[in-house]
Amino acid sequence: MATPSRSLADDIRGRSDAELIDLVLARPDLARPAPADLTSLAARAGTRASVQRAVEALDRGHLQVLEAVVVAGDAAERGDLLRLLGTDDGATVETILEDLRRCALLWRGPDGDHVVRTVPEVLGTSVAGLGAPMRELRPSSPPEHADPGHIRAALAEAPDDSRAMLERMTWGPAFGVLPTAAPARTTARWLLERHLLVPVSADRVALPREVGLVLRDGQLHRSVELTPPAVATRPVSLVDAAAGGAASECLTHVDELAAAWGADPPRVLRAGGLAVRDLRTTASALDLDSVHAAFVVEVTYAAGLVADDGEVVPVWAPTSEIDEWSSSEAGHRWAALALAWFGSTRAPHLVGHRSTGTGPANALGPDAQWPAIRSIRREVLRELASVEPGHAPDPASLRARLAWRRPNRSAAVLEEAVEAVLREAEWLGVTGRGALSEAGRALLGAPHSPDEVAAAVSAHLPSPVDHILVQADLTAVAPGPLVGGLGSFMRLAADVESRGGATVYRFTPESVRRALDAGWTAADFTDTVRRSSRTPVPQPLEYLVLDVARKHGQTRIGGASAYVRSDDEAVLDTMLASRDLAPLRLRRLAPTVLVSSADPRVLVDLLRDNGFAPVHEGQDGSVVHAETPRRRAGTRRRGPGPTVSPVDRPSTQTLVDGLRAAEATADQRRADDDARPGPRIQTMDPVVTLSLLRDAVADRHGVWIGYSDGHGATSRHLIHPQKVEGGRVRATDESGHEKSYSVHRITGATVEG
Repeated sequence: MATPSRSLADDIRGRSDAELIDLVLARPDLARPAPADLTSLAARAGTRASVQRAVEALDRGHLQVLEAVVVAGDAAERGDLLRLLGTDDGATVETILEDLRRCALLWRGPDGDHVVRTVPEVLGTSVAGLGAPMRELRPSSPPEHADPGHIRAALAEAPDDSRAMLERMTWGPAFGVLPTAAPARTTARWLLERHLLVPVSADRVALPREVGLVLRDGQLHRSVELTPPAVATRPVSLVDAAAGGAASECLTHVDELAAAWGADPPRVLRAGGLAVRDLRTTASALDLDSVHAAFVVEVTYAAGLVADDGEVVPVWAPTSEIDEWSSSEAGHRWAALALAWFGSTRAPHLVGHRSTGTGPANALGPDAQWPAIRSIRREVLRELASVEPGHAPDPASLRARLAWRRPNRSAAVLEEAVEAVLREAEWLGVTGRGALSEAGRALLGAPHSPDEVAAAVSAHLPSPVDHILVQADLTAVAPGPLVGGLGSFMRLAADVESRGGATVYRFTPESVRRALDAGWTAADFTDTVRRSSRTPVPQPLEYLVLDVARKHGQTRIGGASAYVRSDDEAVLDTMLASRDLAPLRLRRLAPTVLVSSADPRVLVDLLRDNGFAPVHEGQDGSVVHAETPRRRAGTRRRGPGPTVSPVDRPSTQTLVDGLRAAEATADQRRADDDARPGPRIQTMDPVVTLSLLRDAVADRHGVWIGYSDGHGATSRHLIHPQKVEGGRVRATDESGHEKSYSVHRITGATVEG
């Protein structure tokens, strides 16, 4: 019978073009780089690395059937396979077997199905929790020790404690440690003497596969799961409206992050990433918890809106792209964030988790990089898309279904990742109230078309409003996202108190002073609020603005290095008497003038920290208005990204056509070789060729050589070597003419006759 590797090659060579296309589409790694011919394709399909990728992509149903075929052995009967699986659903098993043949984990021989040689190696010695066969654990063991009847007879005589020891190993793991206590050691010895356990080292034993199957009553798995579990759902309403609200809120968070980091960018840690303290400060500024803030930071970074500025003292700052992004239409702004999240290999949920050998992972740091999260996001959205629109899946049943689809992943890691993806999708607006939104379906269906994604979300984003509702308690309610100018004014002139469908702002003395520092006058401030409010401006707000404005600028600071002047001498007396201001070394030059060696900006900040309300005065006596700093990370020159050729049906068809042509050429070459006179000459090492030629010179006999010409074509010649030197061989050819041959062009040689 042919060897498995050769039979696999024969099986693949015998497949139709459609079957070869299905094979490459199921296992794209076989196409990169393109194999030379079908034999090379078959050899690559049997390598351990390729088989491991294919096995890791199997769901639990396909994995259980594959394990059953491995345990049953090559060319097993269908009845034996169904009994191992504990099912009578032959149609489903046959469908799964056909899928395994399609992806070349099984190949079909004249006597039935065979497993590719490397599949058992990938599955490991413990297939389905069973141990190795008796012949592998103890090659010298008599055949009857593996006979099911012999094993059942031994089990029938087993004492209760021996039976209990075996039951603990029945469903795996199939290895155990010999006990040290005398009674338990006696129990183990009884099992070893009857070959129900086999020693594998001085203190370890193994349960043979045949014994394990008898203990399982011939069933390979505790429960057969050939089909995916159903996902429980519940109807929900207003999915797109809820998703649109979350999307709008996410855009607001990114705007506020860019404003905060543009004014005061946080430092980049030496090992990369954002410090825990800076993340906490950012979360406080955005009024979010740390987990949600880490998500906003990571999505903004993935979209290229913030970056390491690359300076000597690097900071995380908005990039130049933030200005173009901020001026775009809201739908396109959201599409940029959603596409970045969907294709990112960063996992925000890992921030704060302790990684192996290091401390907790930092936001924007290397420990938050996890390529597997991208495929998990795609799988979660696909499952959400498979649910009827307007229905939200039960998270527990969704996690169970995804665990069935990827049984080789760690259950705990997968569960945490799925929960994180569902949470992030809700924050971003990909889902609403647990169900996939229209924008989420567009994101899944057209991940490379920003316009389609933007169009899908635009219809559900709250329309910007151009008014607020000012109330008597110094608060103002924005019933939706504010238009650009009004939104900028409210962020400057008031503090956000709460967010949601409506945003509540509160006017405070500090917020009013921020506006006055930025150049607003009291009259402009009040007029702007009056024009924007649908309710009358309450007197408490007018009094607050006038009171802050009256104190604002009473004290002025200039450079001399710096001076402090005020018409109110009592204010200057208070400054001189303050211990907290002693580091400024204030000195009176006149009743209304103090001087200091400190920088004017330092004077302004320190006096404000101590309850005064100074303004910065220029050299001409005019007020220097504070401008919000806008730090930007420099745009770095980026080289062209990697070019990836997709393994799709058209490219695969081209590949298969090329393989067919190469196989036909190889067949023709083999036929031509067979038709030529003389023996077939195998390619050999040049050292071996030289040795054979020297022997021919000494023994005076002829040799057949393969000789490559300048165009790469190889021909065969019968020569009688006379002398080998200087990299050439002088010989007499078949016609008796003396010729010289370059040794480096001789591909191989064989003795005549």
